Amino acid sequence: MSEARRAQITSATITVLARRGYAGTSFEAICRQAGLSSKRLISYHFADKEELLATVARVVREEEAAFVRRAVEAAGASDFAARLAAYIRARLDFAAARPEHVRALRQIVCNTREAASDGFPAGLFSEGQREGAFGAFDAEVMSTALRASIEALALSDDPRRVADDLVRLFERATRL
Repeated sequence: MSEARRAQITSATITVLARRGYAGTSFEAICRQAGLSSKRLISYHFADKEELLATVARVVREEEAAFVRRAVEAAGASDFAARLAAYIRARLDFAAARPEHVRALRQIVCNTREAASDGFPAGLFSEGQREGAFGAFDAEVMSTALRASIEALALSDDPRRVADDLVRLFERATRL
């Protein structure tokens, strides 16, 4: 029951963050969303708001990472351009499928010390360079540019078009 209750509170927090923003996310609002009788139920499972938000950030990142990992693995290990395209498309597909998760994570990152980075693209760029699939560039700079582009456009009205444009852009940027 304890894990189920934690998951219930986490899910309610995602909804409240996405709809009301960081400032509007109180234990009272979370209780209402989760259908809990008392905010002590939240305090029993989480030491404070900081721990709750760190848990929400971890849960959202884990869900997104699993979603993205499946897509990238399906692209094949040796085709770095396909893996990069799969990464871009999967990140945008996740945002389209789970917009409240993306909005909630944004609220946490913008209002706490939680880091925004997932670290994945830098490793993909570096590995692609070592294997001769990508040209010379700073992998960390390219990774930051890609993540910022995805984060800025993740909740667009046309995620497929955005994905196509970003794939073309980063294919050009990574060429030999």
